[in-house]
Amino acid sequence: MTLIPLISSIFTAPERTAVPAGTVLRRDSYDPGAGHRPVAATLAIGVPVALVVAAALSPMIVKPKPVLAPLTGTLIEIEKPVEPPQDKKPETSPTPKSASATEAVKPILDTFPLTSLGAEVKPFIPDPLPYDPGPPSRPADPPALPPLLLAKLDSRYAANFQPDYPASEQRREVEGVARVRVLIGTDGRVKAVELVSTDSPGFFEETKRRALAKWRFNPATRGGVPEESWQVMTVRFEIKAA
Repeated sequence: MTLIPLISSIFTAPERTAVPAGTVLRRDSYDPGAGHRPVAATLAIGVPVALVVAAALSPMIVKPKPVLAPLTGTLIEIEKPVEPPQDKKPETSPTPKSASATEAVKPILDTFPLTSLGAEVKPFIPDPLPYDPGPPSRPADPPALPPLLLAKLDSRYAANFQPDYPASEQRREVEGVARVRVLIGTDGRVKAVELVSTDSPGFFEETKRRALAKWRFNPATRGGVPEESWQVMTVRFEIKAA
């Protein structure tokens, strides 16, 4: 608001021209620059004033906001895709049944065995189901062995069976029995003698000595094969009258 008086004072001030001292101006004298002084003065004063006014009014100038032009466009309609026409299945007439049961019907397409195409045809084998063995089974009984045929005294050596009478028991006229258990080998000989019972120790000693030296047996057999076997033998000691 202070610029208005300033501008007014500039335009209303009287123009003064400096005249050098001692110069006498005549009314009829000619001044060649007198006609140009008002224009020069006006330019000299107006240009700075215009710059000052422009600088003062620059904050008051408000630039208008640019007006955006409305968007214009063309509406394009998108056509819906047309669905392709579905192929209609050809109508097939039912195949007439053959009058004969043995008449063969030729297939529409010729079939070929898979082996002709290089494919190996194998039977389908399903996966085995889990096997439950259950409780352990009782082992099978071994096969029954053939019966054992007991050993028998060889009749060829029957005379050598009776042992000698012990002298001490004979003097005392003691009679009795000795029972022994003998092991008979596969060759028929006695391999061992064990006491079962006796009426006198002398009877057992004489029986043992005779069995190891003189007794002979037909060995026991199982299925025709000789086997060792134990057998109990009884020996009687009797004093015979003379």
